[in-house]
Amino acid sequence: MAKKVVPEGERRRRKPAKAGGVVLSERLYIETALRMLQEHGRDGLTVRRLGAAIGADPSSLYRYFRSTDDLLLAVGDELAGRALRGWAPTGDWRADLRELGLRVHSAYLAHPQAAILTASRVSGRSHEIAADEAILGVLRTAGLPDAEAVRVYHAFIDQALAFAALDAAALALPHTARAADEAVWQATYARLPAGTHPHIAATAPRLVARMNTSAYPTALEMLLDSAAAALNPAPGGARPSDGAGAAR
Repeated sequence: MAKKVVPEGERRRRKPAKAGGVVLSERLYIETALRMLQEHGRDGLTVRRLGAAIGADPSSLYRYFRSTDDLLLAVGDELAGRALRGWAPTGDWRADLRELGLRVHSAYLAHPQAAILTASRVSGRSHEIAADEAILGVLRTAGLPDAEAVRVYHAFIDQALAFAALDAAALALPHTARAADEAVWQATYARLPAGTHPHIAATAPRLVARMNTSAYPTALEMLLDSAAAALNPAPGGARPSDGAGAAR
């Protein structure tokens, strides 16, 4: 029989439960889950281990979440909230979008294990909705028509989350594996001869200097350039077409 879950609004209104002197709450579970993911990865996030870490009966989780997957969605929403914390629009659309993108990327990278599991998810929770409203607000206020605003929003948020997941996966590697991957650019690519690999050989010093850092800031600027072109198309030029793609 499925566990009964208290609706989110009612959870906020009801008196917090106590277990072993600990006041239980949705926030306590989210913060504990973030810590456990950081320390033990996905396999360490079980109902039993959560209960032990909090000092509560494992079944107490179901007062607040339907399952550990529901908890993971809340964790992703928490990361979105941390990205927005303290942000306010300045009226400079490009600076505002850049700041939002870098904040999202940074918030997820602060918790790599959680980022890997949540960057591709859609929770429909309050912080995620607030972030989406903020991004669309910047784009529409800048003057983009709705179809173009959605096109840029789609690319913007998927780009930020995709790079967050990619960079988080690298950070989550064991130290020895990550160091070995990073060494390949110097140990292998930098030593390829110009006779067989002229283009790699010609750019090897730059590859070594760049390839172990995130490309997100560069990709973000490219996207902002595209948005600027949509806002100010060349005389006689058409706005970019609204291509279809897979949603987040």
